[in-house]
Amino acid sequence: MDDRIATSGQHPLRDAARAAYLYALPLTEIANVRGRFLGAGLPAGRYFPQRGLVRPKDRVVTTPNVDTVYANAFIDLSNGPATLTLPPLGERYASLSLMSMFSDNIAVLGTRTTGQDGGTFTLAGPAGPAPVDAIRSPTTWVWALARVVVNGPEDVPAALALLQDFGCDAAPSSEDAAPGADRTGSWDAWLAAANALMLESPAPATDRHIRQIMAPLGLGSADFDPGRFSTDEAAAITAGIEDARALTRFAGFGGKRVGNWLYPAANTGNFFQDYLTRARIAVSGLAALPTAEAMYLAALSPDGGLFDGEGSWRLRFTRDTLPPVDAFWSLTMYEALPSGALFLTENPTARYAIGDRTPDIAFGADGSLDLWIARTDPGGERSANWLPAPASGPFAMILRTYLPRQELIAQSYLPPAVERG
Repeated sequence: MDDRIATSGQHPLRDAARAAYLYALPLTEIANVRGRFLGAGLPAGRYFPQRGLVRPKDRVVTTPNVDTVYANAFIDLSNGPATLTLPPLGERYASLSLMSMFSDNIAVLGTRTTGQDGGTFTLAGPAGPAPVDAIRSPTTWVWALARVVVNGPEDVPAALALLQDFGCDAAPSSEDAAPGADRTGSWDAWLAAANALMLESPAPATDRHIRQIMAPLGLGSADFDPGRFSTDEAAAITAGIEDARALTRFAGFGGKRVGNWLYPAANTGNFFQDYLTRARIAVSGLAALPTAEAMYLAALSPDGGLFDGEGSWRLRFTRDTLPPVDAFWSLTMYEALPSGALFLTENPTARYAIGDRTPDIAFGADGSLDLWIARTDPGGERSANWLPAPASGPFAMILRTYLPRQELIAQSYLPPAVERG
């Protein structure tokens, strides 16, 4: 376990609250997403497909992509297994990630793992009978997230049509889902929500150590009552949660720096007992895929943080330094919020990403590619390769690589730095 989570010799409630916040943050963040869908009238076990690509107004999940269209389903397995259907994919990239309430990917079905022919699969909860080849979830609730690539603006209808063919046959949910909570809200409301979610999704045996650190709080009990803490105890809990919040304010996806890029942690999407990385990605990249499926690299400014200020920036790829992928890549622009969340922001061109499927981008005669990043149109020949930055405030850029090749997975590929233009 990360030393920053283990006991520090401070007030035991402060240590417990720090550990609890990091541990349960994925539960509350996923429950927030689940609540938005179920609260909008979407039944559990039914896909809710997008009507088009994500836009700046769509602020449900942080760091959305504009490479694929999505379909979401929250599946309750407490009344038995569900049957999942993937349609034939043709030559198109698609995936269906199945995530536990702790944000680990139980399985990813689709192009990389099950092929282009589609198929039928059984998804079962942690208990009860199921076929021997069933995919077992450690939690009774599963977040199913389908992604279908869009190969240019005119391709959106075809991608959406394929998305409609993803199927789920599940028994109706018999209980109300536990609600989430605002991670920046009051400590008592957040802990009450975390407790309910820990009852709904009990911790595995391998989480016993961190549960021992959290024990002074009494979480995971139907009798949990945040009102029982004294003023001094509440202050210690508040301090612990603030400690944890500070640890989650971390650019990128939790990995190591390579040049002027932050690679994702190697265990992204399958965190297990790496609670700190899991919590950080719950803030900056909830529902991130495992690195074998996709890798998300965060660009770092020359001072190692977010980008800001006026003027233009350039990302120059030579023919030999273009991202090595077997599917596709893109560079997506995000407004960086004080909470740590990253979202698309309005711009005059409605271009939120640029990459290998962007129409009309201009390559050099030698196969090089210059991408220009600026708050205003850089003009001239640069306009075709312009990625607009927010009109004001700090911003972040994520290089997405789908079906990354070995040099990306091994983190030996060094992308060029984003430099002043």
